[in-house]
Amino acid sequence: MTHPADSPQVIAVSSSTSHDTIDKTNRDSITLLAGIGVEADAHAGATVQNPWKVRLDPTAPNLSQVHLLAAELLDTLAQAGYPVTPGQLGENITTRGITLETLPHGTLLHIGDDAVLRLTGLRDPCRRINSLHPRLLKQVLHRHQDGTLVRRAGVMAVVVATGRITPGMTVHAELPPLPHTPLPPV
Repeated sequence: MTHPADSPQVIAVSSSTSHDTIDKTNRDSITLLAGIGVEADAHAGATVQNPWKVRLDPTAPNLSQVHLLAAELLDTLAQAGYPVTPGQLGENITTRGITLETLPHGTLLHIGDDAVLRLTGLRDPCRRINSLHPRLLKQVLHRHQDGTLVRRAGVMAVVVATGRITPGMTVHAELPPLPHTPLPPV
């Protein structure tokens, strides 16, 4: 399902079967599986799949089934001299027109007619990002003057309803009931 260009939308979808690199390959489509994540992606599973998190607790629920990133961040990085294309920061879904990091915890993202994601937190980026560009991590993880840590590497979600995602699909945010809480790092 595609909609007018002024609606928030998916601009790219990506996946990878490997944890060996941070980047994911752009695809024509991906399939989101309820309770699992992106079909055939290295991070798909009901329990944690990140190798570091598996070592800590392999039975922990996977709150990082799907990684979403706003294309506006890619625009900002390019303007700062860090050209990064969709999928290179490890995201599964690249969006445009929706400020993902400001949405509250528990927000439902409806994509197309069928797929639904529930936001679980902010991506906590690691040093592997610097493999793309030296000092790139400082662009997506830095401190405000008051010492507050700012994470700008996208958001994580779990799949609530199965669906196939393609570029051009509309993204609609359904906010949770009040009071809203900010997204924590996951």
